[in-house]
Amino acid sequence: MLPEFVLEAENLRKSYTLPNRPQFFAVNDVSLHIQRGEIYAFLGPNGAGKTSTIKMISGLLEPSTGIVRIAGMDPFTDRHALAQIGTVLEGNRNLYWRMTCHENLIYFGALKGMSFASARARSRTLLDRFDLAAKRDAQVQSLSRGMQQKLAIAVALMHEPNLLVLDEPTLGLDAHASIEVTRLIRDLVADGVSILLTTHQLDVAEALAHRVAIMSSGRIIKEARMADLLAEFAKNVYEIQLSEQVDDGRMRALEAIGAVTYRENCLQLACDPVGLYEALSIIRPAPVHSVRRHQSDLTSIFIALTQKGVAAHA
Repeated sequence: MLPEFVLEAENLRKSYTLPNRPQFFAVNDVSLHIQRGEIYAFLGPNGAGKTSTIKMISGLLEPSTGIVRIAGMDPFTDRHALAQIGTVLEGNRNLYWRMTCHENLIYFGALKGMSFASARARSRTLLDRFDLAAKRDAQVQSLSRGMQQKLAIAVALMHEPNLLVLDEPTLGLDAHASIEVTRLIRDLVADGVSILLTTHQLDVAEALAHRVAIMSSGRIIKEARMADLLAEFAKNVYEIQLSEQVDDGRMRALEAIGAVTYRENCLQLACDPVGLYEALSIIRPAPVHSVRRHQSDLTSIFIALTQKGVAAHA
């Protein structure tokens, strides 16, 4: 019987001790559980601890404490666990650009222990599935950015992993290529592949993910189903468009009640109506262009939560 979770990470910590400095936790008590056929968005600002967490999950960095299980196996004691993971790195760093599409697939299949015959058959299947058959013998460097990204995903799927780690899968793609890659990701999940998605393109995460975890300062500060998270913040987010920038003193007072700069001369505040009136009182007499209830999206929620997380650990 297959385990319920493709990934189980429990109470992961990674600490470092530097001379004459207190112990530093890059990752502090992080737990993740990913079910089969699920897209799990793992988000956070730079320096939050995401990369260290993913390295521990992938068997590249040993936790100071905590456990990792991939399809029920420990990646630090069982080499078969790592065969359950495929990784697509941002910038297509898992491709050789002077090799052809077919050569890349065969090469990486062999690295995963596949026989030449199996790798060749699997390459043919993936090239057909990803609409790359016509580019079979083309060098990677001659492909469009969208084709390179599709090939990178195909390479990661050569050995049929249960868990696919996608790092910025649509970064730098034009609209057509981004839609095509997004469709492929959904198709993979429909086939039972589980995906751990990391991206700074929060609209992509919102469109794809079933669940989301937001990390800040080494800890997960929020984990929820995507639909539940959006619903939680839907009714109490206001956007205040100013006609001019407020002075530093007023800005500090606004930040103290949770206001964040959404874009130039535009504030966003997650609060009840009383909090909105308080913000307007602080802004006065600076002119206000407009006030509207903001339809919450993952970007606005992420900004609000991570700013609070940073303030709490300051």
